Amino acid sequence: MTKMTINLTDTLYNYVLEHSLQEPSLVKELREETAKLPMAAMQTPPEETQFLTVLLKLMNASKLLEIGTFTGYSTLWFAMTIPEHGMITACDVDEEWTSIGRRYWERAGVSHKIDLKIAPALDTMHNLLSNHKANYYDLIFIDADKENYMNYYEKALLLIRPGGVIVIDNVLWGGSVVNPLNQSRDVQAIRELNKKIMNDDRVTISLLPIGDGVTFVLPKK
Repeated sequence: MTKMTINLTDTLYNYVLEHSLQEPSLVKELREETAKLPMAAMQTPPEETQFLTVLLKLMNASKLLEIGTFTGYSTLWFAMTIPEHGMITACDVDEEWTSIGRRYWERAGVSHKIDLKIAPALDTMHNLLSNHKANYYDLIFIDADKENYMNYYEKALLLIRPGGVIVIDNVLWGGSVVNPLNQSRDVQAIRELNKKIMNDDRVTISLLPIGDGVTFVLPKK
């Protein structure tokens, strides 16, 4: 036994998926299509996405903001999870990647629950605040360009409702956050945000080693 999070070998990781993953067939199909793309590593891992769908159910969430959509894998699963009246505001800048997701959203019959904004996410977040969406969203999922993570975080604190959750992905960046030789802009941005959140008395947090590291942020009431 160990007091630390267990180190997942490929065999053990596959065991986790085989004994936990209850991925809808259409969601799996999108994941497998995405896996063939050059930028496939941008996709959220299935076990992480499933965990977030469980969180959505526990919260009875219906209003989501997704910063970074890629091929719409998590968007699809989220849309299939939230109630019929729910809505996901999905932000991305790439028509090519999101067009893949659109096909699956249509096939799943959930496209009416997804409002895709092709524009810089900060612009979209600013517009949402200007259109009376402050303190509005149940859950905000941040998984986009790392250099803007701090800006996304600050805007998310304005958009999340009391009792809502902000979820920030890739906060360990493949373990590079503890590698002093890695001083890339992405890593520095993540380190800065991790430090900021840890010392932010506006929130309660939990950083968990799920996928590439996920921080859950609950604004204090």
